[in-house]
Amino acid sequence: MRIVIPLFPGFTALDVVGPYEVLRMLPGVEVVFAATAPGPVRDGAGFAALTAGAAFADVESADVLLVPGGPGARRGVADEDLVGWIRRVHASTTWTTSVCTGALLLGAAGLLAGLTATTHWGAAELLESYGAVYTERRVVTEGKIVTAAGVSAGIDMALTLAAAIAGPTAAQAFQLAVEYDPRPPFDAGSYAKAPQEAKDYLAARR
Repeated sequence: MRIVIPLFPGFTALDVVGPYEVLRMLPGVEVVFAATAPGPVRDGAGFAALTAGAAFADVESADVLLVPGGPGARRGVADEDLVGWIRRVHASTTWTTSVCTGALLLGAAGLLAGLTATTHWGAAELLESYGAVYTERRVVTEGKIVTAAGVSAGIDMALTLAAAIAGPTAAQAFQLAVEYDPRPPFDAGSYAKAPQEAKDYLAARR
């Protein structure tokens, strides 16, 4: 099974690394990081980098396509080389997935029109501009397309996908392996539950 993860300048690191840590445990898996050209690609904060081992031009098919989000995804919707590549690879996939604002890239590729999908809450209106119906759910499966909400939801998506591919026992084993047992210190992980002070603080930093 070949999992292909595109890297573009400004991706969010956890959008990639969270699902990768789960899906790399699938039996017989090969993970390919692809970018415009092989080499390091920096995340949205500019501090971390992941290394692409292949160029987009050399990757035309995948069993699983996993598209991360980040500030670079918002810019990437205007990049026809990236969007066109996603569209072409999608034609070959068993599963096409996104995390956070990676859904915007799926939308720009024309893959979400008329479908229910999720993304980071801050991109809901933009997602719907591509014809998708936004939902606040953490993970949404529509046929072979699986979208995850913001950042940390990528782990939920990966476990959902692992269960679909290898069965619930394997998915539970992977969850145990990464000790994914979230007990956050605050109940502020969704826009609906976060206190107004937290929303104001976040808005002031944007």
